[in-house]
Amino acid sequence: MQQFLNYLNSTQTPGETGNFAWATIYILIIFGGISVAVIAMNWLERKVLAHMQVRLGPMRVGPHGLLQPIADALKLLIKEDIMPAEADRLMFWMAPVIVVITAFTVFIVIPFGPTHAVTDMNIGVLFMLGVSSLGVLGIIMAGWASNSHYPLLGALRSSSQMVSYEIAMGMAVISAILMTTLTADGAGTLSMIQIVQAQDKQQMWFLFRMFPFGFLAFFIFAIAMVAETNRAPFDLPEAESELVAGFHTEYSGFRWSLFFLAEYAAMLAVSSIAVTLWMGGWMRPFSHWLAGDTWDAFFSFFPAATFFLLFVVALAGTVRMPKHAAFKIQKAGLGAFALVLGGIGVLLLIPPVKDRIQDIYWFVAKVSVFMYAYIWYRGTFPRYRFDQLMKLGWKVMIPVGIAVLIVVAAAPAFNFVW
Repeated sequence: MQQFLNYLNSTQTPGETGNFAWATIYILIIFGGISVAVIAMNWLERKVLAHMQVRLGPMRVGPHGLLQPIADALKLLIKEDIMPAEADRLMFWMAPVIVVITAFTVFIVIPFGPTHAVTDMNIGVLFMLGVSSLGVLGIIMAGWASNSHYPLLGALRSSSQMVSYEIAMGMAVISAILMTTLTADGAGTLSMIQIVQAQDKQQMWFLFRMFPFGFLAFFIFAIAMVAETNRAPFDLPEAESELVAGFHTEYSGFRWSLFFLAEYAAMLAVSSIAVTLWMGGWMRPFSHWLAGDTWDAFFSFFPAATFFLLFVVALAGTVRMPKHAAFKIQKAGLGAFALVLGGIGVLLLIPPVKDRIQDIYWFVAKVSVFMYAYIWYRGTFPRYRFDQLMKLGWKVMIPVGIAVLIVVAAAPAFNFVW
């Protein structure tokens, strides 16, 4: 028990200290947190898209449709699970499991703070790239095992898309790794935590390093991660108008929900990687420009202020609800939800909690910007044709990625670093 409690004051991750108890706790927290985030993202995406299209979105199940994702999950759990008669049963069963496992395994090396990670590997970037690229195997297995033409075409198209944009993504990631060498000792790193610490040491996010080349590397990664996760406007593998539903056409019920869970988990994973490599990870905005105890104290109230703002929004929605008997339950539910948000805000004002939550809050806030961008893209851009998608990947993204990589690699040799 003493060893268990002593870790609270540790400056290392559970994996580095060999503390398997805390490593297990971190894994459970990440799994539960990502699952809750997927539920919240499902609701937010439907509501934000609805407002973009001047409609309401889910409103019936719970106040403002807050319980709609839970109702959808229950429906998928009890829905009839159908497997094609001629399908390869083992591969058909394993495909969604592989996709989910690869999406969640990436989070082992993602640092939510200096110590808030399952472990810190000295090859963390290679581990992240290797594991995330394995997700395409599950998609190919799903298409092949279904023993149907439509899923097979969707799987092949998905694999070609993911492999193509994986190259451009790799070029952008290598550019970020090379920027870690722009320090006094010139030592680079593949550790995800040390990449954030390198940005802290250089007093600049890699997004603005060697401008505009750091921004170009980030921009390439940002486009590639949308294509990697099969999201609009690059959602060709799930193009309903062309291939019914792509590689998971023959899946239903719980197995289909695993693909759904994996897609949103992958979106969170690549967004977390972008935040870690280019946007300072857990560092708060302007941490060097606005330094000092006064500014630190000012920014430390942001987590509580965020929940208090959500509390006010939910409370205003409760007050605005029609005073009618039919809305009594919904009004009570939204009021209770507002009280929960306010209670979390109060909890985040307690000094030990307030100090411990800072790095996690800023990391999650940055990831949230990317998740909103995913919704924004879906509501804004039309879907690419497949030839346009491949042309963008091979004729634009990869050449630009190689050019940026060459400049970033060659600049220090000519003492031309800005």
